[in-house]
Amino acid sequence: MAKLSAKEIIDSLKEMTLLEIKEVVDLMKEEFGVDPSAVAVAAAPAAEAASEGPSAVDVVLASAGANKIAVIKLIKEVTGLGLGESKAIADNGGVVKEKVATAEAEELKAKFEEAGATIELK
Repeated sequence: MAKLSAKEIIDSLKEMTLLEIKEVVDLMKEEFGVDPSAVAVAAAPAAEAASEGPSAVDVVLASAGANKIAVIKLIKEVTGLGLGESKAIADNGGVVKEKVATAEAEELKAKFEEAGATIELK
């Protein structure tokens, strides 16, 4: 069988119905173990991130500051962790939330700084 070019494959897809295209996608999943639609969806944000800078950052507690109780309560609220885990983060510092959208990370940073904590976005 001759190797088809990407253009020839696209041209043949244009002639198919949606049901036939779905069958092709399902066969690709079975044959290669990869969902081609997931690859296409994952490629778009990656290209976006490269042009705009980081779209997701980690919110890291550097210091709880003087009002540690307020910071512990805020950690507990934001993360859903228990009191002990929240206190450990407040005492030792560390990641409060991972891979957060930049806008949300800025909001969290403002809340923590209002409570007296020092936050780094990495």
